[in-house]
Amino acid sequence: QVQLVESGGGLVQPGGSLRLSCAASGFTFGSYDITWLRQAPGKQRELVAGITSGGSTNYVDAVRGRFTISRDNAKNTVYLQMNSLKPEDTAVYYCYLNIQCVDYWGQGTQVTVSS
Repeated sequence: QVQLVESGGGLVQPGGSLRLSCAASGFTFGSYDITWLRQAPGKQRELVAGITSGGSTNYVDAVRGRFTISRDNAKNTVYLQMNSLKPEDTAVYYCYLNIQCVDYWGQGTQVTVSS
């Protein structure tokens, strides 16, 4: 079955960096677009960045220039490199994909940016 497992979250000071990973299994990884979303306390889940099967990327304005999404098809993994982190980046980060109109989510990884 399809599985997405996020890792790499943690507590970091403002200005610091983290790299999140999303390890995928149960489907032909290289054929699908993958998206990172986040949900802060009391807020709706929002798109952060996406990467297509062909490697094209897109970002929400709030993270463009600070975050980089990438994928390693040999490892069935998508990464989110997060630099210059701000307190407003604090959230649970999820990876997501849709296969034939079915949504799949990981369990999420907590990112906390605080001094």
